[in-house]
Amino acid sequence: MNIILLGPPGAGKGTQAEKVSEKLNIPTISTGAIIRAAIKAGTDMGKSAQSYIERGALVPDEVVIGIIKDRLEEDDCKNGFILDGFPRTIPQAEALDRMGVNIDVVLELFVSDDEIVSRMSGRRVCACGASYHVLYKAPKTADVCDACGASLYTRDDDAAETVLNRLTVYHEQTEPIKGFYESKGLLKIVYGQEKLEDTTKLTLEVLGI
Repeated sequence: MNIILLGPPGAGKGTQAEKVSEKLNIPTISTGAIIRAAIKAGTDMGKSAQSYIERGALVPDEVVIGIIKDRLEEDDCKNGFILDGFPRTIPQAEALDRMGVNIDVVLELFVSDDEIVSRMSGRRVCACGASYHVLYKAPKTADVCDACGASLYTRDDDAAETVLNRLTVYHEQTEPIKGFYESKGLLKIVYGQEKLEDTTKLTLEVLGI
């Protein structure tokens, strides 16, 4: 099964992709992970991508399309794949069509903007790698890591202003894709639930697996 996952930043696409990947034994292809690896490696593409990401903007199509095309040609994609974070624009969706990639279902994970801001701006992380949330997974002492006692901080990506900017970009540039795939009869919607397992149950039901 070839699946595209849509949804705003912070909707939990990565988590649901992981569950579906395990169930179907197919890879999840996250453009975010590929781009982050390039940034960490300090490649030219990574540096270019970083300048856009820091502004909450989208990485240019030509960069993203190139890495996706190479990735889909690898052996582990022969029995299916999950695209998480691509396509994000109609030109990207059209490029995917031109590449001859057959998509079986486009799944949108819907979560309201207010809920997204609450989820993401409430995240707190520690240099040791531990992560918390002020509402859902609070540390025993406010802003102090349970594991190592260091001060917690909010990542730049999770600051409310950045989250709102990313949501604006999503609504303006990515939401039109819904109509593109709805016209092809491929779009299905799952409404994100408060409990992770409830969202997973709905996701698997919609996919019929």
